[in-house]
Amino acid sequence: MPVNESLATYSDWTYSSAVVVYVVATVLYLSEQAFGRVRGPRARERELVAAGATGSSASTGSAGSAPPAATPPAERTRAERLGRMGAALTILGVLLHLASLVLRGVATGRAPWGNMYEYASLLCLFAVVTWVVLMRQFPVRRLGAFVLTPVVILMFLAGTVLYSTAAPVQPALQSYWLVIHVSVISAASGILLVPGVASLLYLVRSAHDREPGSFARFGPKLPEAAVLDRLAYRTTVFAFPLFTIGIICGAIWAEAAWGRFWGWDPKETVAFVSWVVYAAYLHARATAGWRGAPAAWINAFGFVLTVFNLFFINLVVAGLHSYANVS
Repeated sequence: MPVNESLATYSDWTYSSAVVVYVVATVLYLSEQAFGRVRGPRARERELVAAGATGSSASTGSAGSAPPAATPPAERTRAERLGRMGAALTILGVLLHLASLVLRGVATGRAPWGNMYEYASLLCLFAVVTWVVLMRQFPVRRLGAFVLTPVVILMFLAGTVLYSTAAPVQPALQSYWLVIHVSVISAASGILLVPGVASLLYLVRSAHDREPGSFARFGPKLPEAAVLDRLAYRTTVFAFPLFTIGIICGAIWAEAAWGRFWGWDPKETVAFVSWVVYAAYLHARATAGWRGAPAAWINAFGFVLTVFNLFFINLVVAGLHSYANVS
């Protein structure tokens, strides 16, 4: 079917708008990280005790007596207001980002992940959506800049170096496996970017906890090491089965397209190595003696492999997966 050029143009505009919104959100997150107050566990414990005492007095007080005035919550500080603005802009960026993919799909009449530009966009969308979900589960909002920074870099490269005009996909990709395999593997890869960042920050925080003089300005403002470790582990546990399913679907598609399930193509090889690394991380995380920093190093290595497989394999190494549509 012919490409709807108007919708394709709107897709490009919403994509660029999403990048700009992510950049502004990153600045706001950095402001909260830089100027926000560090609240240690004792301070949080005192707040909980005070809140409990306030609730108790309010429920048992005499009729007509007003409850004691509550202390203004920490969210009302200027730095944390900036952080909340950054979170709101992140959600706006997700909506624009999603709109760009939907418009690209409608304009071309196919799944909007048939080239490297679209694939990188979808991967980054899953990474940001994962972060939005995790912000509601863990007290890590101020770390948004560390997640959005690689996302903005990847999206900038995708929109410039890897950009492809809206067009039908190559004949080799005209299969229903494009919808299944690429969507699942991009979802898993995007989600795995977040625990990779969390593991790197965990290494910084744990180094500061062991030696308070190291990372003296940066370490204390990070969440507690246990929080970062739990975030990285739970996210990887969720993404690893998706990554496994994506590899299996790719093997089935390879058998249908090329007559073999596995041919040690460069992208297949790096994907398999990444799978082994993440399996080793999950095993190490559950093994006494390997928990903590050793497991975090393994997860960080998996993060490097994910980014390496995203760009280097498609752009530099020739293989059956070289369909990036870039010169």
